[in-house]
Amino acid sequence: MQDGKHAGNVVLLRGATLWILMALLLAWCMVGLYHKTPYLDVIFAGKFMRLLQAHIDFLLMSALILGFYAAKVPLPWHVCWAMVVGGFTNSSLFLLQAIFPALDPTMAAQVPSIGIWSQVFEVYLFASLITTSYGFGKGAVVIFRSTLKSNTH
Repeated sequence: MQDGKHAGNVVLLRGATLWILMALLLAWCMVGLYHKTPYLDVIFAGKFMRLLQAHIDFLLMSALILGFYAAKVPLPWHVCWAMVVGGFTNSSLFLLQAIFPALDPTMAAQVPSIGIWSQVFEVYLFASLITTSYGFGKGAVVIFRSTLKSNTH
């Protein structure tokens, strides 16, 4: 049962808070890398910039999701889930590149190919882009249309 004060969008709150926590974890990973904490350089293979991009993207996705929540316009469940799942998968693309440099196109000449995993990553990338675009795009359309029905101008 959904609490009425959430306009049915409680999944947005849950997702955004999880992605904020993920951004905090990545921030601490960056602090650890800066201070040369053992094993972090092995996990992130010297890709500090991709880790920073993941951190920023998790924060950006959280902010976007919270913005949609703040509009208090009821959104279809599939739109909320597409925003939350897309927000994670989109941000995780940078994280995967930080952990596996072979997935990063800027490293193609320096890192050996990982075969089928590069193709799996490409499928994941496009599935993420489609999911994220659907969620945020459809959410924007629903909210925009709600403004046209309003009696307040």
